[in-house]
Amino acid sequence: MPDLLLELRSEEIPARLQRKAAGDLKKLLTDALVDAGLTYEGAREYWTPRRLTLDIRGLNTRSADVREDIKGPATSAPEQAIQGFLRKAGLASISEAHVHSDPKKGDFYVAHIVKPGRPTEEIVAEVMPGIIRNFPWPKPMRSGAASAKPGSLRWVRPLQSIVCLFGPEHEETQVIPFEVDGIVASNVTYGHRFHAPEAFTVRRFADYIEKLEKAKVVLDAERRKQIIASDAANIAFASGLELVEDEGLLEEVSGLVEWPQVLMGTFEEDYLAIPSEIIRLTIKTNQKCFVTRVQGEEGLSNKFILVSNVEAKDGGTEIIHGNGKVVRARLSDAKHFWTRDQGDLPDLNTLKASAEKFNLDLKKPLDQRMAKLDALNVTFHAKLGTQGERVARIRTLAAELAKVTGADPVLVDRAVVLAKADLRTEAVGEFPELQGVMGRKYATLQGENPSVATAIEDHWKPNGPSDRVPDDKVAITVALADKLDTLVGFWAIDEKPTGSKDPYALRRAALGVIRMMLERKIRLPLLGTTTNQALNYLKFFDEIKGGTSEQEAYALEFNHSEKRGIFDPASLAGISFEFTGDIPETELQKSAKQIGADLLSFFHDRFKVYLRDLGARHDLIDAVLTPDADDLLMVARRVEALTAFITSEEGLNLLAGTKRATQLLAAEEKKGTVVSDTVDPSLFKLDAEKALYAAVTEAASEARQAIAGEDFRSAMEALSKLRGPVDQFFADVLVNDDDPAVRANRLALLAQIRAATGTVADFSKIAG
Repeated sequence: MPDLLLELRSEEIPARLQRKAAGDLKKLLTDALVDAGLTYEGAREYWTPRRLTLDIRGLNTRSADVREDIKGPATSAPEQAIQGFLRKAGLASISEAHVHSDPKKGDFYVAHIVKPGRPTEEIVAEVMPGIIRNFPWPKPMRSGAASAKPGSLRWVRPLQSIVCLFGPEHEETQVIPFEVDGIVASNVTYGHRFHAPEAFTVRRFADYIEKLEKAKVVLDAERRKQIIASDAANIAFASGLELVEDEGLLEEVSGLVEWPQVLMGTFEEDYLAIPSEIIRLTIKTNQKCFVTRVQGEEGLSNKFILVSNVEAKDGGTEIIHGNGKVVRARLSDAKHFWTRDQGDLPDLNTLKASAEKFNLDLKKPLDQRMAKLDALNVTFHAKLGTQGERVARIRTLAAELAKVTGADPVLVDRAVVLAKADLRTEAVGEFPELQGVMGRKYATLQGENPSVATAIEDHWKPNGPSDRVPDDKVAITVALADKLDTLVGFWAIDEKPTGSKDPYALRRAALGVIRMMLERKIRLPLLGTTTNQALNYLKFFDEIKGGTSEQEAYALEFNHSEKRGIFDPASLAGISFEFTGDIPETELQKSAKQIGADLLSFFHDRFKVYLRDLGARHDLIDAVLTPDADDLLMVARRVEALTAFITSEEGLNLLAGTKRATQLLAAEEKKGTVVSDTVDPSLFKLDAEKALYAAVTEAASEARQAIAGEDFRSAMEALSKLRGPVDQFFADVLVNDDDPAVRANRLALLAQIRAATGTVADFSKIAG
């Protein structure tokens, strides 16, 4: 079977776009070939900084013939209908049609049309210009003289040549000719722009990749990555060092070179006084270089690994020198940031009001940065106010959460007011990835309690499903307060995730809350917490707008983009942590409850996904998770206990006995049959009724005691003893007795079974 080789060579393609562009090219062309009736055995894409290549194996030489039957009018139809049929079918006369008979419809015309297949070369030449012209580059550009003409080619960088060859593996191949903006497909390509810029011809993929290698081009990106990683590790090892691996940087660097040459540079050891995180990001961001460390040690060395695209005649001396100059300059800047962040701000007199508001010590550098953050009214979100206002809200919430987590409230408060301070440091301004990390370092330098310093870094965590969860109580408290405030705030302004869109990473925030609750064993009443915080938000909005009925309606619509004000924690005095509803509800309180309930439902959705990812059965989760369940740690423990119990003999007994009773009860309730509110033992006629009543009463009592002690396994074991009495009841007792009172009483007995087992799970939702 013939193969197809396609190469699109251009000026440098940005590294971040290469992998996706190669995949797009493969999909666009293979889809077009299949749509045209062709088949192929396999296709693989390749990419370098200057070319996208596609190798399609086992491609048909032509598309298959297509037979199409076009049904026409009855043979007795008027001439006008017959002429229309001929035009539609492309027939010269009715004699070219066939007559078919139908017992009901009679005789009618049918045109049997056979569309012959087309040569593969013709199909490729037809589809490729459109694929190139409409290629999904994010920011394509026009270039050259042709760019002034309407409809000129737009490409990520100027397209320079096209190779398109088709033919059998061991025979001569041919060029598939097509043209795009004056660039004609051929069998000519070029190697490395410096080492082998001359043109050469190719015939098929094996020949192409071999000649590229001789022309100093490694086509396979994965092989380039292997070369870089291996050579870098070897060079570092030879110097008694080890490479600090960085998969993201390795991917990027492999997209910057066609002929990777790995070298080692150096910088002055004085710069090692800068935190290693800053050194690593400085060298990575500005020079795309790797850092190293002494084998077996944590700290960095003053040697770095660079990757060149040129095999220099001097062994890379000048390249190393040039990169070293840039690295030193950037590290000098970083040292300047690091030093300035530890000094005083020049305008301390303007920060006294903010310092007093947050109980800050303006003798300390990090406190100064927090005061500056507040004084500048740096916006957190247009509808949610400034960073200072947000810190005040988190501060209030964290004080209540400390009662749940058992954290020291004084340390929690200190951690909250400093948690966002590093956003005003020059180091974080240069490298936003270091927020939290730098805050911890600066907090340690100014003598903060270790728990406070840890909380400043860890309050951002977990920042994804694989990120670690904070383990210090102060850090857990601040992290929970930060994420819950974010969620409630965006719910209050109706900025929720929709479909695949989640611009504020609210799903990630919810997952972080769930993971902290489960992994750190935190019993947090989510509904009360979020409802209370929502009420705080709505009061905040209402105070901003003045509190008139029109402005209250404005708050209720959660559309608060017109004005912002300064949040006053004192205005929240007297608001209970858990909203009890023991006073007449205002419209704001009703709205807060609505926000809390809606947000709890969102937590449930993320919670289900999280448990399913851990291997829990969806039906067992549904059996335990009720709409108002907000103690997710207890729900998780119930699911765990139910999962372990349901496959045991006792579990099967419990499931079978419960389902038989609840299904009959549900069927009667659906019919509207009367069910007594309580069971009246005086209406029992049979021993089986009395035995079941006694068994249910005893099992329910044991289950309640076990649940009170959070021993869900024992609760289930107690309820599983009902299997025998339930079976005997159905064997001896006719539930639908002629006497309405007896029938209602027996159904009430079944309702007792449902109520007792319902304290553990809704067994009607369990499969099997």
